[in-house]
Amino acid sequence: MPSSTDSPVATARLGTVRRIGDTAGHSAFTDLVRHRGRWLCAFREGAGHLSDDGAIRVLASADGRDWAPLARLERPATDLRDPRFVARPDGRLQLLAAAVTGDTTGPGAGPVKSFRTLTWLSADGQRWGEPTPVGERDIWVWQAAWHAGAMYGIGYATREPRFVRLYRSGDGLDLQPTVDTLFLDGYPNESGLVFGPDGTATCLLRRDRETATAQLGRARPPYRHWTWTDLGVQVGGPALLGLPDGRLVAGVRLLDGGPRTAVCAVDPHRGNLTELVTLPSGGDCGYPGLDWHDGVLRVSYYSSHEERTCVYLAEVTLDR
Repeated sequence: MPSSTDSPVATARLGTVRRIGDTAGHSAFTDLVRHRGRWLCAFREGAGHLSDDGAIRVLASADGRDWAPLARLERPATDLRDPRFVARPDGRLQLLAAAVTGDTTGPGAGPVKSFRTLTWLSADGQRWGEPTPVGERDIWVWQAAWHAGAMYGIGYATREPRFVRLYRSGDGLDLQPTVDTLFLDGYPNESGLVFGPDGTATCLLRRDRETATAQLGRARPPYRHWTWTDLGVQVGGPALLGLPDGRLVAGVRLLDGGPRTAVCAVDPHRGNLTELVTLPSGGDCGYPGLDWHDGVLRVSYYSSHEERTCVYLAEVTLDR
């Protein structure tokens, strides 16, 4: 099977773009999966970008055009953020999200945000079980993927010192650290994670602060030793997808020349990220979900370029 290093995606063409989520004051932070013959899109609904009332909305569509509400997950006095689907080998879906609460650490200390990663399981995407805490408190497990009978997740510290950590689990629930400090420099946080046909793991890692350039990490089993390449570009909300032929594409928010959501080619051999197509977007935007089906890349994302912050679904054709 060809490797993504042999023939990276060269061009992309934007097809139909539909607004699919706009009932909340702020609809954002999406993910997309195809499960049992239909697409599911999950995103956060709230009053604003950082409001404390976030809930998770799940929509479903059989054709990618018409979308209907399927589920809504919420918890009292909790902001549920950034839902991420994980397709399990047992056929069920897993959903990861951060539960953000405010507490008081002591007299006069004032409110402090606390982060805990929660996960839900579902057979159909409509009925979800009770949430289960996974990982460690104040380390946000932002992305996870199954490979060779185990689930690997990358979490980032929400307090000082800032770092990202690699977890492994045989059941997707008992996440144990396998690399305590996966990356340390700057403020590493959100990530995309995929496993290639040959077992190679690839991570697209966001960084902020003064060293705000994204990193591309690669590792072979057992994934304890990683090689990192600075991509020289700032990204937000990275999503990474391996195509059936081994090539890699990413969905990200780019900031150079103005904030926008883009689909990019990833060339791990040369260590670069190349923008292929810009999706209709602007302002508060990004955080895409990616799915490849029948030769078409579908991208969920959010943007504030029309009226208010809404969720969109774009169809993109990729060429060599």
